[in-house]
Amino acid sequence: MGDIDFQAMEFAYEKHADQAAATQARHPVVVVGAGPVGLTTALDLARQGVRVVVLDDDYRLSTGSRAICFSKRTLEIWDRLGVGQRMVDKGVSWNVGKVFFRDQEVWRFDLLPEPGHRRPAFINLQQYYAEGYLYEQARQEPNIDLRWKNKVVGLEQAGDGVVLSIDTPEGGYALRADWLVACDGARSPVRKLIGQESHGRIFRDRFLIADVKMKADFPAERWFWFDPPFHPNQSVLLHMQPDNVWRIDFQLGWNADPVEAVKPENVLPRIRALLGPDAQFDLEWVSVYTFACERMDKFRHGRVVFAGDSAHRVSPFGARGANSGVQDAENLAWKLRLVLAGQAPESLIDSYAAEREHAADENILNSSRATDFITPKSDISRSFRNAVLNLARTHAFARTLVNSGRLSLPATYADSPLNSPDRDTFAGRMRPGAVALDAPVRGPGDSPWWLSQLDAGFTLALFCGDQPPAIDTLQALRALRLAAVPVKAVLVAGPGCDTAGWPEDMAHVVDNEGLLAQRYDALSGTAYLIRPDQHIAARWRAFQPDAVTSAVNRAIGRA
Repeated sequence: MGDIDFQAMEFAYEKHADQAAATQARHPVVVVGAGPVGLTTALDLARQGVRVVVLDDDYRLSTGSRAICFSKRTLEIWDRLGVGQRMVDKGVSWNVGKVFFRDQEVWRFDLLPEPGHRRPAFINLQQYYAEGYLYEQARQEPNIDLRWKNKVVGLEQAGDGVVLSIDTPEGGYALRADWLVACDGARSPVRKLIGQESHGRIFRDRFLIADVKMKADFPAERWFWFDPPFHPNQSVLLHMQPDNVWRIDFQLGWNADPVEAVKPENVLPRIRALLGPDAQFDLEWVSVYTFACERMDKFRHGRVVFAGDSAHRVSPFGARGANSGVQDAENLAWKLRLVLAGQAPESLIDSYAAEREHAADENILNSSRATDFITPKSDISRSFRNAVLNLARTHAFARTLVNSGRLSLPATYADSPLNSPDRDTFAGRMRPGAVALDAPVRGPGDSPWWLSQLDAGFTLALFCGDQPPAIDTLQALRALRLAAVPVKAVLVAGPGCDTAGWPEDMAHVVDNEGLLAQRYDALSGTAYLIRPDQHIAARWRAFQPDAVTSAVNRAIGRA
């Protein structure tokens, strides 16, 4: 069976019962926008038992490949939502990048040099495939009501909710949402309806994107050229995509005419200069874009929350756009679920804004620095850049200064008020606020990976190097499981831990290779509290029930 042509799919408008209801319908969450961020948000909420309405003013998925680089963290989120493997199976996995200056390679880097990870550093996958797989998964969720050709044209905050005015091919109607999540893109109509803007920096440069279908023997790597002979004084980026499609980005300069630049007679010579005069290829998609690094001042406005490009936008170098939007979704979903259930105060949503505003600032900083390096705007900055590139051939210190796009990594919420500060001494990266690292384990289920053991709730990982926990510890762990905000305990057994007496109704995994303990700097008795979005909430050298309860309260905004 061949691939579905997601580019050709069109979704029929269907009149909903809400449009003819005698009283205004009310829904817990309405998501505006059925792109990758909106669909991820809806899926995450739906799988946690929250009913979601998704409104989209279009009747198709995105046109052209658009975002193509999806990071390891994004794949781990999609694993939890049931679509990660499908993305990886179709996508082109890669870890290695190369940087060239003129006609010489100056630096090679590996983004995932160590073994023992389920997912690669990145996959390349056309956005319409990612959207298509998310759409098909969403269609199977009874908690998701997806409405095409439903355009939000009015919005009124109403204390404990939002009243939306919606336009359809059969006229308008209104509905009420307890919470509205705006995932409606960089030009966000919802943002305009509440009188908000994004602020930041527009870069005076233009790039041409060309998607080319051809058969080539280039490896699945990221290649970036500075000032190559085939495109002098500018930059070029090459990526492999599925279906023998290759993404080529050509820097054009600010004075380039975007209308003229996309004409075949101007695009084809650029591609032939790179590939050679006899190269056989078909042009699939062409676009011109201008860089922008900007964000809204605040991501929450009453009961309206912004995620993805509607909240923040970065230049494409570093693959920080779509990936940060998906990470917005994972941060928000569990918090909305707890607030809707009355298990957490409404102020927990403020922590979404604070944590993701911090992540946006980090992405904008990295993206701005990359853009300044790639597109120097003065003779001095160009001379500095070229000197760095020349030195990078033979000097390791210079390679750290080469910036063709610092590639997307998940943010660490080091200063989040949801973190419980360390009281014990630890080494390594797994501090409160960091995203949990994966490692191979042996345990229940089909997936031999640690992150697969974490569900949509809080998890307490209890490491056992020798003796299993005592009876009173088991009783305390059961009490945590029965708390108002339950905590699932997972025993992580090292090679010397006897798990024969561990109760069958409590989860355990075996850390066969010791990688999990190594990555978490865990000794026997070490405990980690992991949030529903797989970020570390707290850690201790010894399990203490009261400390865990306190850390959970802090992590749900009840400190």
